Amino acid sequence: MAKKGIIEEIFSKAKFADESKSYKIFYRNFERIVETTLPEFLVQSENLQTIPISRIKKIKKNNTVLFEKKSAGSE
Repeated sequence: MAKKGIIEEIFSKAKFADESKSYKIFYRNFERIVETTLPEFLVQSENLQTIPISRIKKIKKNNTVLFEKKSAGSE
């Protein structure tokens, strides 16, 4: 549950930032990882209604990783 809190906090800050397009979201779509900007992700996911937070693998701002989900093998 803590991961959802971190992601929600990042999204909250990013939505109101001037540079929300500098946030890149990497999420699982079946067997592949899709990369998109935060504003585009919110449109595609219908504001997190069709793509749940649990499918987000990584969030980057510019070249800084803000969140990265550990793979099942590393836990």
